[in-house]
Amino acid sequence: MDVDPRHYDHIAINDGDVQNIVLSYLVHNCYKETAESFTASTGLKQQTDCLVGMEKRKRIYDFSVEGNALKAIELTEEVAHGLLEKNEGLHFDLLSLHFVELVCSRKCTEALEFAQVKLAPFGKLHKYVEKLEDSMALLAYEEPEKSPMFHLLSMDYRQRVAENLNREILAHANLPSYTAMERLIKQATVVRQSLSQELGKDGPSPFSLRDFLKS
Repeated sequence: MDVDPRHYDHIAINDGDVQNIVLSYLVHNCYKETAESFTASTGLKQQTDCLVGMEKRKRIYDFSVEGNALKAIELTEEVAHGLLEKNEGLHFDLLSLHFVELVCSRKCTEALEFAQVKLAPFGKLHKYVEKLEDSMALLAYEEPEKSPMFHLLSMDYRQRVAENLNREILAHANLPSYTAMERLIKQATVVRQSLSQELGKDGPSPFSLRDFLKS
């Protein structure tokens, strides 16, 4: 039977649940050494396969963020064969990272050749046309980082692509693609919205990790 949301504040938090939330975060973000130390100190059991997979995912994540997208694609194919073939949007984003890296390195001829071979086929699909145009427009600027498409060169953009890839690899391995903390935050948001509606008045703003960290 489901617990009435109004009684959630009175539910005791199990230490084991907290430990699993922390471990989920460490594994998801590939903090291998920290995860090993944490499991050793808490007595939690951690499968060896998960730790091995963590190392490979960390390498893929790092290659993506560093702009070495081709290496990330190569390792992804080894770890999760067929994943990018099924997820063409993610494949396009990774190829775009390599194109952008070539442009930033002032290898415009090589970038154009790469785009014609690897990116042009995506132009046949309407949903990729705008993204493709934005990427190609970088070639028109002597200083791409000052162009209207400068966000494609940002660390934040590469990290988003890397995180999406990480999630898809986890899902491909039948592992949770979101950390327990992220799932908990989503559930907390739903509970707050439910309570606000039930009380018939403005409730507190939806739970956010930023507000949580400030508290």
